Amino acid sequence: MFDRACILVNPSNGGCRLALRAVVTIAVFIAVEMTVEFATCDLCDANEDKLADGSLAILPPVFRAFGDRLRFSGPARTLKVFEDNVLVRAALETPGEGAVLVVDGGGSLRCALVGGNLGQLAEQNGWAGIIVNGCVRDSAELNACDVGIRALATHPRRSFRKGLGDKDLAVDIAGVTIRPGQWIYADEDGVLVAAQPLG
Repeated sequence: MFDRACILVNPSNGGCRLALRAVVTIAVFIAVEMTVEFATCDLCDANEDKLADGSLAILPPVFRAFGDRLRFSGPARTLKVFEDNVLVRAALETPGEGAVLVVDGGGSLRCALVGGNLGQLAEQNGWAGIIVNGCVRDSAELNACDVGIRALATHPRRSFRKGLGDKDLAVDIAGVTIRPGQWIYADEDGVLVAAQPLG
């Protein structure tokens, strides 16, 4: 990556140093942006007014944590499917840009909507996390992926592949409505859904 950047800027040594410095600066900026610290407990304490008026909600504590990233946040992108993960794969094949994919799988416990291959896709394409109102599988592989994942349970059976479902709509996750563009904050203590980014 550095060599290509050097050639694009200037083939001279000075140009290489300039390109290298620019690439490193961008990498550091991205790393800082992706590791912003927060705690859901603190966010709740600081936003009791939003909890009261409904602009901040908390998902019920029914989700298990997977993935190597226990703490993640980002704007929601939504899917509604049932025992069919074609749209899940299609979404994760696109650039995530730090978003959280929220999958309303209808709470099905009969098959998995996300497995190790999709976890790797999420990591490679820059998704911050995945929330599945359903099951996942290949848990050991998922736990090696640099992405945050929440799901109801594990299940060894893969889903059907018919391509049925909808995207970019309001979904119901364990009794909480999540709309595209709302902000998700997840850590060891829970998952929050905010109408706007929380300061």
